[in-house]
Amino acid sequence: MRGALERAKMLVGMEVDEESALPPEEQSFFDDINRNCTLNTTQASVHPRLYGFAICLAAGLTCTFLSMFVFFHPVKFGVTFTLGNLMALGSTAFLIGPRRQLDMMLDSVRIYATALYIASIIIALFCALYVHSKLLTLLAIILEFGALVWYSLSYIPFARSVVSRVMTSCFDTEF
Repeated sequence: MRGALERAKMLVGMEVDEESALPPEEQSFFDDINRNCTLNTTQASVHPRLYGFAICLAAGLTCTFLSMFVFFHPVKFGVTFTLGNLMALGSTAFLIGPRRQLDMMLDSVRIYATALYIASIIIALFCALYVHSKLLTLLAIILEFGALVWYSLSYIPFARSVVSRVMTSCFDTEF
């Protein structure tokens, strides 16, 4: 029971007494990463988290924006666009911790959106770095962007169902 309480505290970023948190045989690799990456309530304040979040988000958005300048070079475009997306996605780990973010990404509500997003990242990088096809890279980036939007909508209550209804009503025409 005490181990479950300590895990819950660690997931929400509260201070955990590390000696009594978990027996060494029950600690996982992600528990270790989460403990080292998540700031507790006694460390400085919220500012380091916000600075890390802002820097990582700004770098990600900058990479994504700069990728538009190399749009006609599929390798450069695919790599910078994908790197920008990953940095922007990773920025939230500063706020909630990497373990909690991973748990949220693998939640039953958004597991398919996460899988589609990760698969589209892999496909985009494969098309850009290995295949070197401008058309395939462009299609993969469009798929990646759509997967990112769908994944992002999974965090807004009822957003995906509203978008689905709107898209269905827009494209549900009889010829």
